[in-house]
Amino acid sequence: MIRKVGILKVRLDHFGFLAPFYERFISATMSEQLADLLDVPDNGVVLDAAGGTGRIAQFLCAGAAQIVVVDESRRMLREANRKPGIDPVCSHIEQLPFQDNSFDRILMVDALHHLANQQRASLELWRLLKPGGRIVIEEPDVRTFAVKLIAVAEKVALMRSHFLDPVRIAGLFPSKDACVSIKTDGPTAWVTIENRKRQPP
Repeated sequence: MIRKVGILKVRLDHFGFLAPFYERFISATMSEQLADLLDVPDNGVVLDAAGGTGRIAQFLCAGAAQIVVVDESRRMLREANRKPGIDPVCSHIEQLPFQDNSFDRILMVDALHHLANQQRASLELWRLLKPGGRIVIEEPDVRTFAVKLIAVAEKVALMRSHFLDPVRIAGLFPSKDACVSIKTDGPTAWVTIENRKRQPP
């Protein structure tokens, strides 16, 4: 089982007031594309980074050995804790309380643009990925007109969002030992990062 390491300091809870209503506004569904890209192995250990209420993670519980949802919002995590099979952990993504090489799969859905330090967060996710493991980041594709409008609206709302196009997201990860691929479908992009290091004997 995954063990937490160290003491957590959590930033201001920006989304807490939405927690009880979150899934009424954002549907709790998992796309076929995301499921195929994740391809969670039997008994795999999975991290949903900035996973909020666990609205995506809940669909991965059946075959995984452990599902960990990390989020800054304690109120979001209270909602996640109501879903069976999810282990909630309160932390910011830029400094995660887990040992190196802890997870077989890591996902981040519609959250990267909300992070204060995207480069540091990406390196943290890479640190936690096991050799042979896979990270999948699903983000709105800011190159599309609809997402450009969303980006402007979030700036007006003072959300401090910072959208990156898929190529720049891919560039956040170290080139050595990382195999990166990009898929897009309309306003959605998926960036997949595989750890090509060999499993230790």
